[in-house]
Amino acid sequence: MSEIQTTEKSYRYVIGAVCFGIQAVGIGIFVSYGVFFSSLHEEFGWSRTIISGASSLAFFLIGFFAIFVGRLNDKVGPRKLMIVTSCFVGLGFLLMSRLQTTWQLYLFYGIAVGIGLSSIDVISLSTTTRWFVRNRGMVTGMVKVGTGAGQLIVPLIASLLITNYGWRTAYVVIGITGMISLALLGWFLRRDPGQMVVSAVDKKGVPIKNQEDDDKSLSLGQAIHTIQFWILCIVNFSVVFCLLIVLVHIVPFARDLHISSAKAAGVISTIGGVSMVGRFATGIFIDRFDSRKATILCFILLISTLLWLQITNNLWMIYVFAAFYGLAHGGFFTAISPIVAEYFGIRSHGVLFGLIVFSGCLGGSVGPILAGYIFDTTGGYSPAFWLSTLVALTGLGFIIFLKPVKKIENLSQI
Repeated sequence: MSEIQTTEKSYRYVIGAVCFGIQAVGIGIFVSYGVFFSSLHEEFGWSRTIISGASSLAFFLIGFFAIFVGRLNDKVGPRKLMIVTSCFVGLGFLLMSRLQTTWQLYLFYGIAVGIGLSSIDVISLSTTTRWFVRNRGMVTGMVKVGTGAGQLIVPLIASLLITNYGWRTAYVVIGITGMISLALLGWFLRRDPGQMVVSAVDKKGVPIKNQEDDDKSLSLGQAIHTIQFWILCIVNFSVVFCLLIVLVHIVPFARDLHISSAKAAGVISTIGGVSMVGRFATGIFIDRFDSRKATILCFILLISTLLWLQITNNLWMIYVFAAFYGLAHGGFFTAISPIVAEYFGIRSHGVLFGLIVFSGCLGGSVGPILAGYIFDTTGGYSPAFWLSTLVALTGLGFIIFLKPVKKIENLSQI
């Protein structure tokens, strides 16, 4: 029995490291799109609405297919899903290196890459939630630090590749490297300790009930009939609407301030680097308090930084924005998976998380293309940033009044 317990405990660290890597590679690949923005505009003369539209389509499909990935993850496990979806990422990036027309942009990046990246959050965070009961917030925060690492490293690599070899070669290198990395990481995934034929026991040797079997967990049907589920959908829509506007448009915004392409790419990397602190700190905060309070604090910080962006007009001001915004950015994405477990349990965590991710992806698909349209029609980003502030205030209002689901309000203590 002790050997089984040791095997489970040691493999938890493998799961944590693998999920960290998946976050770093997958999210790093996605946020690097902003670095290619200027190259695509200069090469083809496309408007920012058209270019950001491909990112919006990809983000919509990330959310849409996350529902199905979550359902399959609950039933068959994550390993095969990660390997299959990694092939879509690689294919999409390789095809982007041959890009010539707008329909190819939307097919290669919007559809292929969107489908490929749909597994990143659902698989890594749902798997983490299943493997870790105690200190779930802290471990989720550590896994989401991988996202920050990816945001820090991949855009810089993309910028260097574009500068030295051109944007087409950059797509080839990132696509092949990303596909192989995600497939190899996926090979080590297991859905939960049960797939290794182990049983969790506490320090006193008493078996810990799998929350999946606990009568305080809600089924999919029960959860979607609660007001809390729909509030979380609205909140996540608001969050990702705002965050994706920043991720997609902050580099073009910086370039409009006559900041060099390398320093503009550094803004994304700064956000990624600081977000690592935000993710880890938020995870610890969640374990001591709860995900709702963490989300409220992140909204307050986000709104403050969006207001600061309205007066930003030089390099140091945009880096100040990136530093404080990065804390909020990291915190939001750390809180999503634990808050689903806190309010609904983990019986159907994968699909519920996928649905809430989809609501966020709806916001993320609308936000960037709307911001691009606003820029094309007004010649500036200020109205888009005011709109983002209003949406953030709406999300804050909803999360403030979110109450626990009575049936499982004490779930986090089990």
